[in-house]
Amino acid sequence: MDAFYASVELLRYPQLKGLPVVIGGGRRKEDDLLGRLREAHPDCEWSADNLSEIPLDFFPRIEGYTGRGVITTATYAARQFGIGSAMGLMKAAKLCPQAILLPVDFDQYRHYSRVFKSIITDIAPVMEDRGVDEVYIDFTEVPGGQREGGRVLARLIQKCIFEATGLTCSVGVAPNKLIAKMASEFNKPNGISIVHEEDLQTAIWPLSCRKINGVGPKADEKLKQHGIETIGQLAACELPWLQNHFGKVYGAWLHAASWGKDDRPISTESEPVSISRETTFETDLHAVRDKEELGKVFTRLCQQLAADLKRKGYDGKTIGIKLRYDNFKSVTRDQTLTFYTQDAKEIRKFAGLCLKRVDLSRKLRLLGVRVGSLVKHGTVPEGIARYSSDSTSISALNEVSPNGQTQLLFSDDE
Repeated sequence: MDAFYASVELLRYPQLKGLPVVIGGGRRKEDDLLGRLREAHPDCEWSADNLSEIPLDFFPRIEGYTGRGVITTATYAARQFGIGSAMGLMKAAKLCPQAILLPVDFDQYRHYSRVFKSIITDIAPVMEDRGVDEVYIDFTEVPGGQREGGRVLARLIQKCIFEATGLTCSVGVAPNKLIAKMASEFNKPNGISIVHEEDLQTAIWPLSCRKINGVGPKADEKLKQHGIETIGQLAACELPWLQNHFGKVYGAWLHAASWGKDDRPISTESEPVSISRETTFETDLHAVRDKEELGKVFTRLCQQLAADLKRKGYDGKTIGIKLRYDNFKSVTRDQTLTFYTQDAKEIRKFAGLCLKRVDLSRKLRLLGVRVGSLVKHGTVPEGIARYSSDSTSISALNEVSPNGQTQLLFSDDE
């Protein structure tokens, strides 16, 4: 999907089309724009039905933003200023101070995600879900799937999604998932790119190695240190040399990827390994001096995580935490229980025990909670899936060595 979150927001606020808009920071609650409008124009009736009539000067600008919010996505007009996903909002404010800042609305994004995926499976049932805004589709057995190299079916999918939602998508068609992923980025927005096997040298090799899904910043930097910047240069490397410098497994994968080889099938059934929630604080917080605020954030994260588990239908038995200190160093701790749960109080209790095993003398920049070892809710025998305060909590408490301050901050009132 093209700039998915931003495009969904433009459905809500069509008056912002063509303008630099960034989505990020906090989550949407009640629309504060409506509140401001009602205060400024008490005689007018403003509601969710006439959002398209909100004047442009009522939308908040990113200029002067102070905080640690991160951009989730941006419109293509904003991207022309160098703004992109995962960029800090303060940096974006310097690049494009006139950009409009909107909060995220995950409920709305998930709704449109379900709609566009349902449209796709009606046309091409073999689909692999890759998150809220991306899928892989197998055209092989779909009637007409091979016409014009797949272009006819790609056009049909684009047309049906746009007619149903008003949203656009870009499609990459290739012999495998690796190349299709790269091709989907060639002609954004609302583009179609067809890459055949014989197009490897002309279409793929000139690209930077970073365009390969699986080559991250560290691997890319290491490749550049050896003078390897393009996929073609990577393909020219001998397999033994790559394995010697990047490891046997990753080196072999780099060699295969540079030659466009990928035998992964479309997976129609995928289960998440874990589900997590985290937040970056506007200002660094201290475990003792800011214990009340930290405790509220910690509880809220656990409640949100429990709600995610229930909505997605999972129980988990590995509970963990993630901290990032003011020096940007990150630490994680986790604990595997003898039972499965999706209960907020249980998650908070055992995540709190994990917190007692880390250094809390430094200020905190980020706090996160995770539940792993997931199973579908209802697939575990009732007796195993329930929390037992008589046995499990006592054994868990015996496994930690809390200091007094930490115990005070994260103790359970229950």
